[in-house]
Amino acid sequence: MAIKILTEHINVPGIETFDVYRQKGGYTAVEKAIKTMTPEAVVEEAKKSGIRGRGGAGFPMGMKWGFLAKPDGVPRYLVCNADESEPGTFKDHHLMKSIPHLLIEGMIISSFALGANKSFIYVRGELMYVIRILEKAIEEAKAKGFLGKNILGSGYDLELIVQSGGGAYICGEETALLESLEGKRGNPRNKPPFPAVKGLYQSPTVVNNVESIANMPWVINNGGEAYAAIGIGRSAGTKLISASGHIEKPGVYEIELGVSVEEFINSDEYCGGVRKGHHLKALVAGGSSVPILPAHLIMKTANGEDRLMSYESLSDGGFATGTMLGSGGFIVFDETACIVRNTWNFARFYHHESCGQCSPCREGTGWMEKVLHRIEHGHGSMHDIDLLVDISKKIEGNTICPLGDAAAWPVASAIRHFREEFVWHITNPKEASLPGAVYQGAMELV
Repeated sequence: MAIKILTEHINVPGIETFDVYRQKGGYTAVEKAIKTMTPEAVVEEAKKSGIRGRGGAGFPMGMKWGFLAKPDGVPRYLVCNADESEPGTFKDHHLMKSIPHLLIEGMIISSFALGANKSFIYVRGELMYVIRILEKAIEEAKAKGFLGKNILGSGYDLELIVQSGGGAYICGEETALLESLEGKRGNPRNKPPFPAVKGLYQSPTVVNNVESIANMPWVINNGGEAYAAIGIGRSAGTKLISASGHIEKPGVYEIELGVSVEEFINSDEYCGGVRKGHHLKALVAGGSSVPILPAHLIMKTANGEDRLMSYESLSDGGFATGTMLGSGGFIVFDETACIVRNTWNFARFYHHESCGQCSPCREGTGWMEKVLHRIEHGHGSMHDIDLLVDISKKIEGNTICPLGDAAAWPVASAIRHFREEFVWHITNPKEASLPGAVYQGAMELV
């Protein structure tokens, strides 16, 4: 049985309440950090742990904390990014609604480490019931002396505020989130300056994902080195995976990084295999923004090695033969899935969610949606395939924030690995445009 850091007690009845969470060892890490450690020592444990940002970027959290500027007389802020709007990703939602005090405890420890006296949890606007759960947990923690003035008699003060998001995917980008938090339109900022120097209210700010912060109680209780010993190489610790699509057991699973993709898909402990009577065709490993891979490349790297659920193994070979762990949005497609239709659906999303600030993204996402629409609906030409590749190249790397890249990668990778399916849609327009029509040509199925 794999180690569980975040979900060990998640199914305990009443774990969402302070009393039950406390009975299971909750808030002991806060007591240890505030009573026996300095902020610098907490930061050092985060660095030792090797934990990488769980929101998608995978940047080492301790290193990010180390970049925080500390000018005299200027407040510092910690902001938890709980916007989670990536299609295929729902693990933060599951964690917050099921065991909210784990996040609250992580926020207290992290805020103490960073010297923040006011911190924010920015929650996706559609999740109002989750916001109410978090606010209740905050009130419980405050009533027990773990929040507010003079926490545990230490002299450390912390105010924790839950903020409803603006209902936009773009607000998951950290600088757009900060703009929204300040009451402005959620447009990404040009960088530099980075949030660690000028973030919320032009003050030094750290933005971390829910899952990243929720790991800190375990790190403090057990030590950063113990956390680093879990996982594989630079992919330390465990990871929450949102598994969906054509599998027997969709859900949120906590895995030890380094588990093979094949084991994750087929094990009864996790996904339970591709749905009965069907075969794996393709997979999106880290949410809709990462490159899609065909079955033979998601199970094995280009060198024939087992593909592992880790940052390094999934990206092995670059975008030619690899993908990204991203936010852990694991979407499985069997042979009944139409890659063209799926790619068009993703393109519609990114066009709709573009903030419009950068012309390559504003115009390019619209062009991709239109071209994919006509291919899917039987009006495409062979020129359209190369046109899509060209548009994706014009978008990638030419926007203020990564949304442009997120829109370009799914399209480019779908054509790279499933070009014959796009060709079939164009050469068989009447058949391809029928509801439920799927290309049945030569595919490497597992």
